Amino acid sequence: MPVRSAAAAVVTAAVAGTVLMPLSAYAAPTDNAPGLKLELGAPVQSGPLTRGGATETFELTVKNPSDKPAAFHPWLNGHPTGASPLLATDVVYKVEAVDAPATGSHVGNQDGEWEGMFYPAGKPEAGFEVPAGGKLTWKVTIGLGKDYPTNNGDFSLTADSYASEIPEGGAPTITFKSDPAITPGKLNTRIETAGPCETGGDETRCRELKLTYKQTGDGAFSHPLTPFLRGDFDGVGQAQSDLQIGALIDGQWKDLKTDGAGNFRLPEIAKGFGSASGERVVRLRVKLGAKTQVKGVSPLTLESHVGLGSETTWPFASTQVTFGLGPAKPTTPTSPSPTPSGTPSPTASATPSASATATPSASASASTTPTTGGNLAKTGSDTNVALYSGLAAALVALGGTSLWLATRRRRNAGAA
Repeated sequence: MPVRSAAAAVVTAAVAGTVLMPLSAYAAPTDNAPGLKLELGAPVQSGPLTRGGATETFELTVKNPSDKPAAFHPWLNGHPTGASPLLATDVVYKVEAVDAPATGSHVGNQDGEWEGMFYPAGKPEAGFEVPAGGKLTWKVTIGLGKDYPTNNGDFSLTADSYASEIPEGGAPTITFKSDPAITPGKLNTRIETAGPCETGGDETRCRELKLTYKQTGDGAFSHPLTPFLRGDFDGVGQAQSDLQIGALIDGQWKDLKTDGAGNFRLPEIAKGFGSASGERVVRLRVKLGAKTQVKGVSPLTLESHVGLGSETTWPFASTQVTFGLGPAKPTTPTSPSPTPSGTPSPTASATPSASATATPSASASASTTPTTGGNLAKTGSDTNVALYSGLAAALVALGGTSLWLATRRRRNAGAA
């Protein structure tokens, strides 16, 4: 059951026959709130409730033991046992005044919870005035609608005040048994990364993920499920991130559209999804568009949420995963290697004399060994290598070995 402070939030439901509770209807708690007392009578007709079957009725009485009139803003909060939240039509609900002013009522949803509200007729924002030392009594009727989810069992109803007019611990509860009995479960969701978008690709620029849904327990959802995703970069708003999410739908990758709240909407999961459906797996891919303002690889938290039907966007099942994602880097064209300005003239090295054909020294022959850097690190027959060998032999014959070695080292350094 949600804490009382949650009742001060705006009701999120809006469907035909469902009235929204405006923010002004939620009075702030006060330190001198009167100690009203709530009592619930035994339900009649007793026995388990069936979907679309007979209803049960009980009396709700509020007493004011103080010597001053006190306000009372009724709030009946329903809690099903099982995997599915409830929509307005899932529960049959009616309130009639017994010893109280004429009364109106409506059903709403807040934070995914079923709520039965009642108020002075024609004044949905007002509360009742309980006389000093007096009491007010209503007759409340509860039943299960024909679409009450088969993955839900017993239904409990807690009587309280959304304006904190009932002391802590003073909110009574009735539990209505359901037929048939079920083993309750829940909807489990899991999202996990599955590598880069393409084989051999860079997973920091485009990431594939796997989203899994599975229900435990008996039964199935009687309404469609509305899954959606939301991505959050620290310090970068969703509009500025240019986040793009696609899903593999019917064998094709399709981009997901965002709603007004920035949520990426996945296709609905049809009603009837339950434990017998096994695992449902959705493949996703996530990347940043060209307009992204994300700089470098940054942590992205991707959240997966599931709502019920179109009545409320409140998620009742959620999961998330965090991974690094960055923009694609611009492609830099590769510059071709510079070509030699020309082949040196054969006259650059004079035909060696008989003395110049002597075997080069060990240091000269070592210079033809391939190295790891530069264009000169080549093997096999090479014009430049032959040229340098001829020069080396001529210089050795002329006694210029040291000059040749210095020249060779400079050229190697320049080519590296």
